[in-house]
Amino acid sequence: MIVVVELLDPACTFDDVGFIPSMLSDDDERPAVKQLDAHYAHGGGWHAMEGFTMNKDLSLSYPGDPDLPPLAMLRLRDERIVIYQYGFVAVIQTDGKFEAARMD
Repeated sequence: MIVVVELLDPACTFDDVGFIPSMLSDDDERPAVKQLDAHYAHGGGWHAMEGFTMNKDLSLSYPGDPDLPPLAMLRLRDERIVIYQYGFVAVIQTDGKFEAARMD
């Protein structure tokens, strides 16, 4: 199944999104984090990073750093996968809980 990419920043290109859409499939029953971990194994897999805050506008905050605005978003069933600059990716659940990792 093809995953639809929604570009949230007008300056975002598909180069910013990279291979992430090809790592996700509705046909795979696993949640997004498990799929990303398996398909990004050559890059070290998915390793959630602590300390991030998700803002209402989907920007990602880390203490001492400027907020990262979202570049693009994908949906996998009920999960939202948001892509940011510098290779950061967040997977957001319907209840607002999320994990963020660097996938560059």
